[in-house]
Amino acid sequence: MKQLFLVLFLFVGRLSEQSLSAQSTKVAPDSVARFDGYVQQAVRDWKVPGLTVTVVKDGRVVFKKGYGVREVGTAPSEPVNTQTLFAMASTTKAMTAACLGMLVDEGKLNWDDPVTEYLPDFQLYDPAVTRELRVRDLLIHNTGVGNTDFLWAGMQIPSDEILHRLRLIKPVYSFRSSFIYQNIMYLAAGKVIASVSGMPWETFIRKRIFEPLNMRRTQALFREVTDANRAKPHLELNDTVRLVNSRLEEGLVDAIGPAGSVWTCSDDVANWMQCMLDSGRFAGKTLLKPATWAELFKPQTFVTDSQFYPTQQLTKPVWKTYGLGWFQQDYRGHRINFHTGSLTGMTAIHGQLPDQKLAVYVQANLDHAELRHAIMLRAFDEFGLGSPRDWSAEFLKLYGGIKQKEQLAGRRADSMRVLHTKPSLPLTAYVGTYTSPLYGQTEVTIRQTTLYVSFNKVMTGKLDHWHFDTFRLTYDQFWNGTDPVSFTVDTQGKVDKLLWNGAELEKVSDASGKSVVGGK
Repeated sequence: MKQLFLVLFLFVGRLSEQSLSAQSTKVAPDSVARFDGYVQQAVRDWKVPGLTVTVVKDGRVVFKKGYGVREVGTAPSEPVNTQTLFAMASTTKAMTAACLGMLVDEGKLNWDDPVTEYLPDFQLYDPAVTRELRVRDLLIHNTGVGNTDFLWAGMQIPSDEILHRLRLIKPVYSFRSSFIYQNIMYLAAGKVIASVSGMPWETFIRKRIFEPLNMRRTQALFREVTDANRAKPHLELNDTVRLVNSRLEEGLVDAIGPAGSVWTCSDDVANWMQCMLDSGRFAGKTLLKPATWAELFKPQTFVTDSQFYPTQQLTKPVWKTYGLGWFQQDYRGHRINFHTGSLTGMTAIHGQLPDQKLAVYVQANLDHAELRHAIMLRAFDEFGLGSPRDWSAEFLKLYGGIKQKEQLAGRRADSMRVLHTKPSLPLTAYVGTYTSPLYGQTEVTIRQTTLYVSFNKVMTGKLDHWHFDTFRLTYDQFWNGTDPVSFTVDTQGKVDKLLWNGAELEKVSDASGKSVVGGK
């Protein structure tokens, strides 16, 4: 398997227009103008409020520009510029991997050291996997643990408690046999950095990446973002772009900071891009040894079709791999390294075309604005490979089709509703507290004549009867949409469990607050 990776790697290896520049003599002015016009049209077509694009080639910034506004509906509209802060989201992961690489360079750890050597209390569901887990495994999504984002997006618990609850999660595939994207393992990687270096991840990344690269506006955690020049998150709902008032949700990502909490701007991220293209060097400084830098981009594991991006339907890659914090694929006979970032209302992408010494970074303030892929590929074509293709138009059609299929699936689900049913019991019987060692605490109350639910005081909303003992939850946080919530009734005719998004919570007290555990 390792030989196959190596063969693949070696084979493929052969304004608001505030700041717009074409500094390299290798980039023709008409290419810059053409690319700028293309991005402007894409921003309109995808209805993106605000966006920045940064392109680096041959060690120089050749394009850097802000488009649109930080927030819709404000007067006067505040334009996006190259100093506007956006969420890096999961493009943070490459930085966390680089931080570990620095400790490898210093001889303080090895990629294949056991995780428990640095985190003695770390434990997964399977003791054998816990014993065999290596530092490298924390970065490549192969541990057997499925999506566990509910541990940070659905509750407010400290990062140590998030890691503690991993031992309760059953694996969904065997260790190192497949690939499922994982945020929590990057949190563990950050804890390894803290254990080895003696300083928290957010301090280490500031001292070892932000400061050497002169990234003066960049912040490691959302709670540190106090500058007014920051983009606000948005989401398109019923063909209308709306502001997402999700400061709580944005702040929750700090609990898994190494996976995606950094905020940066175009001016700052250009330096990071140059460093990652130039063997870990920048302005006379060397952040990583050449061999360690190369290890970051060495294919580590295959990515399954189901875990890759829908763009593969059109780019048709021959292979798809994951390095240390980077997705990889072939594109027009060349290897590309890239990674997206997504938080509610915010998107990013960092892409590299290494053999052309070309990189592009896109940040936007619209939820899952997939023009990011289009702009990245168009930049590769325009500034590196020639023969530009209209990826924006093609991806707009692709993702439009995906949206239509999702809407059709929703209508089909609605058609399964059994009409003219009613709950088994009076609504007061469903009121109470439900708990789970893994999923936390849920409170069900009655507001006026409707059930109301609060999951860990993070996600809340009303429960309208759907059929039998299933209710439709309409979130107060409109960007979360709706979800089914079901209750089960025990043999004594009492409500005993609440089921929601795969979570099963046991009822522990009733409407009066009286304990019902073990006393039914």
